[in-house]
Amino acid sequence: MGVYEDLQRRGLIAQTTDEQQIRELVNSGKAVFYIGFDPTADSLHVGHFMALCLMKRLQMAGNKPIALLGGGTGLIGDPTGKTDMRQMLTKEDIEHNCQCFKKQMSRFIDFSDDKALLVNNADWLLDLNYVELLREVGACFSVNRMLTAECYKQRMERGLSFLEFNYMIMQSYDFYSLFKRYGCNLQFGGDDQWSNMLGGTELIRRKLGKDSHAMTITLLLNSEGKKMGKTEKGAVWLDPEKTSPFDFFQYWRNVADSDVIKCLKMLTFVPIEEIEAMEKWEGSELNKAKEILAFELTKLVHGEEEATKALEGARALFSSKADTDNMPQSEITDADLTDGRIGLIDLLSLIKLVPSKAEARRLIQQGGISVNDEKKTDVKTEISTDDFKDGFIVIKKGKKVFHKVKLKG
Repeated sequence: MGVYEDLQRRGLIAQTTDEQQIRELVNSGKAVFYIGFDPTADSLHVGHFMALCLMKRLQMAGNKPIALLGGGTGLIGDPTGKTDMRQMLTKEDIEHNCQCFKKQMSRFIDFSDDKALLVNNADWLLDLNYVELLREVGACFSVNRMLTAECYKQRMERGLSFLEFNYMIMQSYDFYSLFKRYGCNLQFGGDDQWSNMLGGTELIRRKLGKDSHAMTITLLLNSEGKKMGKTEKGAVWLDPEKTSPFDFFQYWRNVADSDVIKCLKMLTFVPIEEIEAMEKWEGSELNKAKEILAFELTKLVHGEEEATKALEGARALFSSKADTDNMPQSEITDADLTDGRIGLIDLLSLIKLVPSKAEARRLIQQGGISVNDEKKTDVKTEISTDDFKDGFIVIKKGKKVFHKVKLKG
């Protein structure tokens, strides 16, 4: 079984420009392919995870990945999937974010000995002359056809700026430039990028008379049709400073029963035959599948040592004696207390265990908060210095979320 067939069995392939050509390219290791990453934050997140895994799979099969950082397109902002215009970033912000991305990508992609390339589209986009671009590229695009693209249709009602309207042309120019500079013959992206990707293949055909290809990968959606990778605290980041290895592990350990097999297929490198055997699992066996999922993904992102610590910590939380060492934790000081006390609602908000005080109040009233194994249902509950035995307390939210709070004098 070739890598293309493996991608099919895992449910990763959505749309292709020429399935037979792409199959032959990737199975023979002759694909020079790229995936773009706009540096809109200083860390990659779970939304990028599938793309990184795909690059790793294809590189393992002998193909050459190009990770394209959007130092140029990041100055514009992709309107795809957005109801409002993105916040504008400075060049300094984008450069910093690009450096952060490079470090994280190296966990997935081998950049040594020219096995992969990391390039920045600022290298060609920022030097473009506007009139020259209009003459060279503008004539290759039909405005009528562009307006039928799904990424633009979603914005038309709210207002699409001319700035964002140019994004498709810029992404197409990226593919054109990579084709000329590096022989890049294949572009991958999320299924919501299909129109932009077709623009690139068409530009290459019209300007160079050459064939190139595009393939979209299935978006990672949960059973409710929403993008995975979000919690009440926000995105699930790959940076351990933004999302701890334990929290990252717990996110995947707590996926819905209906999503675990799909996530195993699409995100892990567990052999597909083993995963297909798990499709028959039920009840407690599904919890074992979730544990495998969480461990494998945490190992990919944070290394085996951190994955093992997270696994042991998670198991300990549900045993008779909880191990607090591997719990997510926060630190407060005497200055956060008034006369040695702090309201439980204020504490939950202070350590960001809840998005708002209203949510803290609701959870307490519904019996969803425990402190040191004692359920708290009174919204007026206060925590005092006496509660911090051994210098900390353990707060439990719901059935699965544990948090250690240390008091520093």
